[in-house]
Amino acid sequence: MAWLPLVTLAVSLVAAAIIFWLPEHAWHRRTWVNLAAAVIKLMLVGFIILRIVNGHEDTFSLPVVENVAFVLRADALGVMFAGLSSLLWLCTTIYAIGYLEDSPNRKRFFGFFSLCVASTLGIALAGNLFTFVIFYEMLTLSTYPLVVHRGNEKALAAGRVYLRYTLTAGVVLLLGVVWLHSLAGSLAFSEVPSLIHYLPDYGMQLSMIFVLLVGGLGVKAAIVPLHGWLPRAMVAPAPVSALLHAVAVVKAGAFGILRVVYDVYGIELTVALGMNTLLAVIASITIIYGSLRAIAQQELKPLLAFSTISQVSYVILGVSLFGPSGTIGALVHLLHQGLMKVTLFFCAGNYAEELGIHRIDDLNGAGRRMPLTSIAFTVGALGMIGLPPIAGFISKWYLGVGAIQANMHTVVLVLVLSSMLNALYFFPVLYRLWFCQGPAHGQGKWPEERRLGRLETSGWLLWPTMLTALISVLAGLFAGLPFSPLEWAIRVAALEYLP
Repeated sequence: MAWLPLVTLAVSLVAAAIIFWLPEHAWHRRTWVNLAAAVIKLMLVGFIILRIVNGHEDTFSLPVVENVAFVLRADALGVMFAGLSSLLWLCTTIYAIGYLEDSPNRKRFFGFFSLCVASTLGIALAGNLFTFVIFYEMLTLSTYPLVVHRGNEKALAAGRVYLRYTLTAGVVLLLGVVWLHSLAGSLAFSEVPSLIHYLPDYGMQLSMIFVLLVGGLGVKAAIVPLHGWLPRAMVAPAPVSALLHAVAVVKAGAFGILRVVYDVYGIELTVALGMNTLLAVIASITIIYGSLRAIAQQELKPLLAFSTISQVSYVILGVSLFGPSGTIGALVHLLHQGLMKVTLFFCAGNYAEELGIHRIDDLNGAGRRMPLTSIAFTVGALGMIGLPPIAGFISKWYLGVGAIQANMHTVVLVLVLSSMLNALYFFPVLYRLWFCQGPAHGQGKWPEERRLGRLETSGWLLWPTMLTALISVLAGLFAGLPFSPLEWAIRVAALEYLP
């Protein structure tokens, strides 16, 4: 069934074409196209997952030039990322429909929104570095209109910064890919990478190529000091922020590093080159730096942005441990962080839309005014700290076990310190939500309070928020069940260490 990955990818592209064709005022038709495409894509990815469980890997290949082909391959690692993006795309689509109900340029927004998700799915299903780079650059171009959607000077300035970072990263990544192709020929993602044979003669070149690849991917993964675009991109609407942090851009960078380490270089070669130590140092610095910057923030979305900078590097840290437990921790955190972070950004959007709240000190008493949103925010925050039974605990547990097994005790200290810092910036927010009298201004109302629905806010905004919070809890409570994020991460790790 070689057509299956191609059809799954085409769903979002067709949806984008239809949305761009529909007139601006066709709200109902555009809504149906968005929802139908998201549901169909989720069903197709679910079907691919069942085929992988039954031992099938579907591959579509189209030769481009000699020794270079456009390849889509549905393997276990790629489908794990595709499943996350498909599920969260559906939730984010529902949320965005409600969030942008009275906004201008919705046609443009949802058209590029669909292209963004198509790019993310292409990254997930790419079967070689050539295909990966195509969709990696397509992701940059499709997310730029979303970042600058509001069209004001602040948004346009953030967009310029975003392009400077990401286009430069694309050039660096392409340089590394071309150099690797000239050296080794093959760019395929292989379960048994063969570059180890080039180590005796080309060790220095392989190290330099690795640095180029990780550097190009590290911009989107927001590793320090390549993270500067991410906090500025918070001027975008809440659905875009959720997309950038939980579904698409930063996840694409982290996923790309997973591909380079496991399916291009391989574990043996990466360790032989000493690149695991480089990854561990970079990730540890980013984790602590992001947490410290989050503590200093006065507004909610920038706090969540620096939290993302910290949290995504847990994936890179797990990769650097090079053992089954560390790999499981990295892979499962790729999924768990997406669920929890999209919940937190949904909540931030709800507070902004319903109460006009952007600053943390305006959240006093908001838990009583918006209890369901605040419960969801509490779930996401506690999960990020790593408290059981929420999904984040599972990630940090496996990362800690992996660090101990690898005799990297400094990493254990980083994990403990990071969790303490997570608590330092999330607990004050939770305290304001639940234990302070509000509003903070003492005027009897929040900055821009308005009623968006019969519930505490519009159902379009509330139900996706509650759903992702619920899944975050269930992923922790029932982590051992089949098809859970943890079970799938264990499956992928077994393929890497027990081929």
